[in-house]
Amino acid sequence: MQHKSRRKFTMSMLALSAACFAGNALAQGSGDATSTWDRIATTKTIRIGAVPGAPPNYHKDPATGEWSGIMIDLAKSLAATLNAKLDIRETTWGNSVLDLQTNKIDVFFGLNPTPQRKEVINFSDPLYQNAYTLIAKKNFNVKTWDELNKPEVTIAVDIGSSYDNLVTAMYDKAKILRFDKSNDATLAVQTGRADVQPLVVTVSTGILKKNPNIGHLVVPEPVKGATTNAGFRKETDSRWVEYVNKWIAAEQKSGAVNNAVLSNLDRLMGIKRDEIPVIVKF
Repeated sequence: MQHKSRRKFTMSMLALSAACFAGNALAQGSGDATSTWDRIATTKTIRIGAVPGAPPNYHKDPATGEWSGIMIDLAKSLAATLNAKLDIRETTWGNSVLDLQTNKIDVFFGLNPTPQRKEVINFSDPLYQNAYTLIAKKNFNVKTWDELNKPEVTIAVDIGSSYDNLVTAMYDKAKILRFDKSNDATLAVQTGRADVQPLVVTVSTGILKKNPNIGHLVVPEPVKGATTNAGFRKETDSRWVEYVNKWIAAEQKSGAVNNAVLSNLDRLMGIKRDEIPVIVKF
């Protein structure tokens, strides 16, 4: 039944996209020669950014170069509704916003809409709800977020990420170590260079399950929720964002988002649904 419903949805979205493309093919973006929607209509290609070594969101097989992960599955589903192919371009969390601004990619899946980011790019409706947690080194224990704001506390983050934005806004006393890659921030906790690394629970749980020697999981009070969204460059032509928002609503209703998240958590991280706190909603 779900398969038939999903096939029916895909066909209806294809029909909708065809009608929109044909009905307004000359609409322009904010001063650009071609809007994102029109470029996709012309090239039948969606350019997305992807971050290597960032499971369960993004994973690049070192042997084959093939991409997988939550965001890849969702991007493939979106492309199918437009009868378009994916052009996957390697980037980092820190560079993803710039890639959108400079029109190198059409969409980036997996961004949290921080106030700083909202000033320079647009966002979709939430794909799903997540929550911030900490990977803490052994014997380092805190109960609240406020306890981290001390000169003797060191926090490791990947530069330009939502975690970087989070702790920069919250703390003026703690020491913040910034790394190019999230894996390096995790290593800093494991080796004792840092006390904690903030990560959303869908990532932190998987890291600790694969390697419990890194440290332990802390969910500080009050619980800080976080949404996972898609990012877009700012432009006056809103059809691309509007289309993606309609697609997200349909994917959520059909259970496709739930399936993409849970299947990749299981396959890439070894995490089952009952191991994810109830605050996380797909």
